[in-house]
Amino acid sequence: MENGNIFEVDLASNGSSSSLIFLGTGCSSAVPNARCLIQPSDPPCEVCSQALSVPPERNPNYRCNTSLLIDYCHGDVHKYILIDVGKTFREQVLRWFTYHKIPCVDSIILTHEHADAVLGLDDIRVVQPFSPTNDIEPTPIYLTQFAMDSLAEKFPYLVQKKLKEGQEVRRVAQLDWKIIEDHHEKPFIASGLEFVPLPVMHGEDYTCLGFLFGKKSRVAYISDISRFPPSTEYVISKSGAGQLDLLILDTLYKVGSHNVHFCLTQSLDAVKRIQPKRALLIGLTHDFDHHKDNQELTEWSKREGIPVQLALDGLRVFIDL
Repeated sequence: MENGNIFEVDLASNGSSSSLIFLGTGCSSAVPNARCLIQPSDPPCEVCSQALSVPPERNPNYRCNTSLLIDYCHGDVHKYILIDVGKTFREQVLRWFTYHKIPCVDSIILTHEHADAVLGLDDIRVVQPFSPTNDIEPTPIYLTQFAMDSLAEKFPYLVQKKLKEGQEVRRVAQLDWKIIEDHHEKPFIASGLEFVPLPVMHGEDYTCLGFLFGKKSRVAYISDISRFPPSTEYVISKSGAGQLDLLILDTLYKVGSHNVHFCLTQSLDAVKRIQPKRALLIGLTHDFDHHKDNQELTEWSKREGIPVQLALDGLRVFIDL
């Protein structure tokens, strides 16, 4: 990639120090798929087998649950905005917060309440100041009422406002729950950056949120999608409300289709309709071999005139926001 560094891309036009850090680019089960290692096929899965021989930091096919960290620089102040906190969050902190020298999380945004987006919430305490009595400022967390209701059942101790009489203090993540609407006409501000909710179908029985953000550069992040409602596609289309500088889009399998996710054909068709300046694909299974498939995508990009590549864990994209 640019700068000769597989972990860096510079899309900034004026030396901006805002950036997007891909903490994870994998599917819910992550990559390697554990089944490929404990019940190996004959021949074995080439992508998953690499996990036993190549260290993850040198293996772009090693993928944690999909998650994005926005390093938003306004003036000289950096704010760190986290989209989704999945099952692999602690591993992502150990690997990529340390690599990119990220000291904390200032706010959290959730796309939906499925396991690969929320089950790391307990570990948010590791990126908060230490207090054995929880005497710290809570981290704002933005989510729909539907997700809030689900998380109140999954994590009652993270939602509870006050201890009951006789209940012991236990150190837990401190979160300030903030309800957002699932409509593009209802934007919200997280750590100084405006986000426009982008409702998409994640299966025909479920609405998930993507997000549009950035004034200098328009970025759309859509991690879980099976279909675009027309109103959402209009908001992010060149022929609609305006061209995106970067589209980050769900792509589960290389071939075939899936009932609740885009696969490669659907993703590339969407890219051609939406016409962003460039696109990065996430949510990948072990179907994808990073280097081989990016070579094929390079050829597709030349034909269609839109640069498209697979993202990878640890990738940092410098961009004006």
